[in-house]
Amino acid sequence: METAIANANNLAAAFIGELQHEAETTRKILERIPEDKFDWKLHEKSMPFSHLATHVAEIIYWWMKIPLTTAELDFAVQEYKSPDLKTNAELLEYFDKNIAGAIEALKNTSDEAMMETWTVRNGEQIYFEKPRTQVLRADCLNHFIHHRGQLSVYLRLNDIPVPGIYGPSADEGAM
Repeated sequence: METAIANANNLAAAFIGELQHEAETTRKILERIPEDKFDWKLHEKSMPFSHLATHVAEIIYWWMKIPLTTAELDFAVQEYKSPDLKTNAELLEYFDKNIAGAIEALKNTSDEAMMETWTVRNGEQIYFEKPRTQVLRADCLNHFIHHRGQLSVYLRLNDIPVPGIYGPSADEGAM
């Protein structure tokens, strides 16, 4: 994994390092989701376990297919549908493929391109315009970490051991 960082520009290298670190922890959470709990929901307004897990995996897809390879996302012309993953193996394969693709996309994005403005719109209605670095941090990485936190709660409420995220968890003991 260090090779990926060594072959990237400065901004991409920083994002690659963070993404790899967060992906390692996230994969441990995804591995623990039992298929017999895929339909479990915390609350009637909450996403089912499998939908939330798929969302976490697809946020990484966004890195490689949207802000790093396009100038904008226009919902009026681009339709997006989440994948329908049926097994934990499919979920992990999708996640791993997206991580590898995101790292490759980052390695191929110059510092100059990372600072360019990226737009989300629906036709003429502009939702936001931000530098790609800000989109990657706030709308991709932070969003990814937020939903991973929700997954850890889903694990806890189903009495499934929670892996350490930024240090040991109550299930893994002291450092």
